[in-house]
Amino acid sequence: MRNHVAKLSAVCLLLSCAVAGIVRADTTHQNQQQQPRTIAGYKGIWFELGQKSEHGDKYSGGLGTYTAKHHPLAIYVPKVDKTFFVYGGTTNKDKRHLLAMASYYDHKTGKVPRPVVVHDKQGVDDPHDNPSLQLDDAGHLWVFVSGRGKRRLGQIYRSSKPYDIKNFEHIAENEFTYPQPWWMKDQGGLLLFTKYTKGRELYWRTSDPAGQKWSKDHKLAGMGGHYQVSNQRDGKIITAFNMHPGGDVNKRTNLYFVYSEDRGKTWRTANGKPIQTPMTEPDCAALVRDYRAEGKLVYLKDIGFDAKHSPVILYLTSSHHEPGPKGGKRTWTIAHWTDGAWAFHEVTTSTHNYDMGSLYIEGDGRWRIIAPTEPGPQTPGTGGEIAVWISDNQGKDWTKTQVITQASANNHGYVRRPVNAHPSFYGFWADGDADRLSESRLYFCNQAGQVWMLPYDMASNFVKPLAIE
Repeated sequence: MRNHVAKLSAVCLLLSCAVAGIVRADTTHQNQQQQPRTIAGYKGIWFELGQKSEHGDKYSGGLGTYTAKHHPLAIYVPKVDKTFFVYGGTTNKDKRHLLAMASYYDHKTGKVPRPVVVHDKQGVDDPHDNPSLQLDDAGHLWVFVSGRGKRRLGQIYRSSKPYDIKNFEHIAENEFTYPQPWWMKDQGGLLLFTKYTKGRELYWRTSDPAGQKWSKDHKLAGMGGHYQVSNQRDGKIITAFNMHPGGDVNKRTNLYFVYSEDRGKTWRTANGKPIQTPMTEPDCAALVRDYRAEGKLVYLKDIGFDAKHSPVILYLTSSHHEPGPKGGKRTWTIAHWTDGAWAFHEVTTSTHNYDMGSLYIEGDGRWRIIAPTEPGPQTPGTGGEIAVWISDNQGKDWTKTQVITQASANNHGYVRRPVNAHPSFYGFWADGDADRLSESRLYFCNQAGQVWMLPYDMASNFVKPLAIE
C-alpha cells in the first residue's frame, strides 16, 4: 500500500508540473549533470531541408549558427573576459546527430576549451532545435534548447556555477521554438518564442529574478504565422516580425515592429502608442511597410538600437521563395525609425534568401554589417563569402570595405553578433558544402576582419584557434 501511495504522489507531482508547463529533470538529466560530456573539437551540424528545386535545396549547408530567429548565440562578459557561445554541433563529420553545445573564448589566453554537450537531441538532425544563450544577474549561463512543436519539446538548462560551462542543471521542458531569451536586471527573464498553434505564432513568457518560476504563455501575434528578431537594452525589448498569409511560410511578407519597457505588460508601436495583443490583423498599427502590396517576400536578419535607442532593422527582400533566378536580386535593406518616421535604405544585393548576417551599431556612430553577401563556391546555395559593409551616415549609404573569406572550399553563412561584442570576437559563424553532406567548421572574426577557425579536432583540453591568412 505504501508503494502505491508513493507512486500516486509521484504521478500527481508530474501532472501538476505538466499543467504549469514545466517538467523537471529526470534521472538521465541528473546523470548527464554528474558526468558532463565534451566533444574533442568544434564540429558544426550539417543540414538540408529537402525542398529541392531546379537550383538546389531551399536552404542547406553548415547550419551550426542557424536560425536568425535563435538569439543570442554569444555573449561577452567583461567580468571574466570571456565570450560564451552556443551552437548546433554533431558527433562526427559524416553524421547528422544534433548536439546543443556550449563553450567560450578566453580573451586572456586566446584559447578555447573542449565544448560541452548541454543536451543530446537524440534522433534529431534538424538545427531548428539549435540552442540560444542568456546570463542571469548572478552570472549563471542559461541555455534554451529549441524544440520543434509538441513532437519534441524545448529544454531549459542553467549552469551549476556562474560563468562556468562544466555542468548544467536541467530546469524545465516545455513547448517553444526559435527561443530569444532576454534578462532584465533585478527582474528576471523574458522569453520570446514561437508555438505551432495556428501557424508559427509568436508568444512570450516571463520569469522571477531567479528564473525558477515562469508565467503562462502570452500570445504576441497571430496572423497566420510569423518569424521575428529581437533585442534588449536597459530593459527595453524590441522585436520586428513578418507575417505568413494563410500560414504559408513561402509567402512571408510585410514588416512589423513593437516594443515593451515593462516586460510585456504593455506593447507599443514605434511612435510609443500602446497596441493590443495578440495582434491578429495584417494592417494593424505595428505595420512598418506593406511588402505584400509590393509583391515582396521579407527575410529578417537582425535588429539593433541607434544612439537614441531607436530601432534599426536589417532584412532581405526577394521575389520568390526558391533559390536561383526566380527570386531576382535579394536586397539587403535597413529600416530605421528616425525623426518620427521609418526610413528605408538599401545596402547591397545577395544570391540567396537565407544569406544571413548581423548588424553592428558601434559607439563611435559607425554602422557595420558582416554578412555572406558575396557569391561562394556553391552558387547559388545558402551563404557565400563573408564581406564587411560600413555606413558612416546612419545607414543611408554603405561601402564594402573587406571580403574576409576568399577562395573558400565551402559556403560560409549565418554570421552572428555577440551581445556586448568584444573587438577580438566580433562575429561567429559556420561553413559547409551547400550541395552535399560535408564537415562544417566554426569561425569567428575580430572587428578588424581577421578570421580564426575553431579547432575541428582537439588533442588537448585547451587550444588556440587557427588564424586564417
